[in-house]
Amino acid sequence: MSRTDHEKRDDYRDMIDLPHPTSKRHPRMAPQMRAAQFAPFAALTGYEEAIEETALRQRSEIMARDRMKD
Repeated sequence: MSRTDHEKRDDYRDMIDLPHPTSKRHPRMAPQMRAAQFAPFAALTGYEEAIEETALRQRSEIMARDRMKD
């Protein structure tokens, strides 16, 4: 038997009104710093350049082969 959303929420009713926990050891992070954690980043540094270089090399080879056919 599947439980309804209301029944699932009842499981957490005792925690809903609790205050948000704050650390005495670590101050809260500024919103700008939190946002920086989720900013996009280049996981593969140099990947785009390598792809562009490969594409340029391939185009050059294709053009050279086409010239040889003519």
